[in-house]
Order: sequence, then structure tokens, then C-alpha cells
Amino acid sequence: MVRTDHNTSSQPGDSSRGSVQYLNPEGMLKNRAFSQVVVASGPVKIVYVGAQTPVDETGTIIGKGDIAAQTEQVLKNLETCLQAAGAGPEHIAQWNVYIVHDQPVRPAFEASMHWWGERPNPPANSVVLVSGFPLLPDVLLAIDAVALVPA
Repeated sequence: MVRTDHNTSSQPGDSSRGSVQYLNPEGMLKNRAFSQVVVASGPVKIVYVGAQTPVDETGTIIGKGDIAAQTEQVLKNLETCLQAAGAGPEHIAQWNVYIVHDQPVRPAFEASMHWWGERPNPPANSVVLVSGFPLLPDVLLAIDAVALVPA
């Protein structure tokens, strides 16, 4: 059996509107940090956000050597991008987190969970360890995302 955590359709029961469901099938790990499956139906605006790094609007890398501080800046940048597209964190369906292989994951995870707060329906996610970011050697992580906004 599949458990539907949340349906974000504009009008419940209105099949002409888009909907997004966050699913955690029975027999699968349930974790407040991620959903196992996200399904979009009907008219839905898709927002693709390219990999965000901990660079501020001046090009300065924020939090050099501090993965938690860099995570906070990356998430700030991600939220700014989402807002520009008419979306918010609650619309993120999937994100990829790229972390430099020798960095501790827990501080980044804790910073992201603080940012996520009590919002329901966390996105599906992938965490990938990378050797580094050649053009930005002081960057410790990056995040890209796909958001789904019911029409």
C-alpha cells in the first residue's frame, strides 16, 4: 500500500488542476528528511534550479572551510531562485546535493533540516560525493533542484 502524505492541488478534487503527491510506500524507510517518490499530475509548472553554490551576489564565497555556513548560503540562494520563479521550498520535488568527499555530511544535513523546518513533504533527494568543484576550489557543496507548482 502507498501512503499519500500530501496533495498540493490548487483545488482538492478538481482534476483540471495540477497536483503533486509525496509518497512513502509501505515497506520503505520513512524519514523526515526526504520522500521516496514524488508524483505530478495534471497541469503543473516545473521549475529547474541549476546547482547553487555558497556564493553571494558579489561573487564572494560565504563560509570558507565551514560546510554548515556554506549550506545556509546555498539554501538562501536556492530559495531566492525559487521565489523568482513563483515557487517556494514547499514546491521542491527533488534535489541533488553534491558534497566534496572529505567533508562531514552531518553539519550540512543539520543546516538543511533547520532550513526545512516543520514543512511537510520533504523532496526526494540524492547525495553525491564529488572530488571538488574545479572552478571554485573553496566550495564544499552545491545543490540543484526541481520544483513542481500546481497550475
